[in-house]
Amino acid sequence: QDRQRHSVVIAPLAVSLSTCVTPSTTTSIVLGDRNMRRNQSGMTLISFVIVAAVVGTAAYIAMKLFPMYQEFYGVKSAAKGLAAEAGIANEQPAQIKQKLFRRFDIGYVSSVKPEHVKIDTAGSSKTLRINYEVRVTMIGNLDAVGRFAVDQPLTGTAAY
Repeated sequence: QDRQRHSVVIAPLAVSLSTCVTPSTTTSIVLGDRNMRRNQSGMTLISFVIVAAVVGTAAYIAMKLFPMYQEFYGVKSAAKGLAAEAGIANEQPAQIKQKLFRRFDIGYVSSVKPEHVKIDTAGSSKTLRINYEVRVTMIGNLDAVGRFAVDQPLTGTAAY
């Protein structure tokens, strides 16, 4: 009786193993894995060089253009800070420009010149308008041009 129990337990296990893994399937699994390794390949040297050139070009352009946009955010920050200054709307345009260029000196803004800054007066309100252009040499005679404009009402409280 013990033998019958063991044979009943072992027989289904032997049947399931023999149907799943036979010598022919084992050989095909091993050969298929070997063939698959031959067909798989990584990045070739030429494709690596192409990817590196694309990434390098994108990094070069970003490094050239980043200072231009960083300066623009410095201009915006200086204009908002000036607009938040108490009593700025009551000052003369020359005084407003002088205060603005002091802020530009602190924020390392060098592209904005006095001729780029205009103060428009409409009734009792004043608006600070800054329109300027920055040129960055990319390669040889190829330039990137950035045109920037900031319009900031001078109210004594900044609009964030």
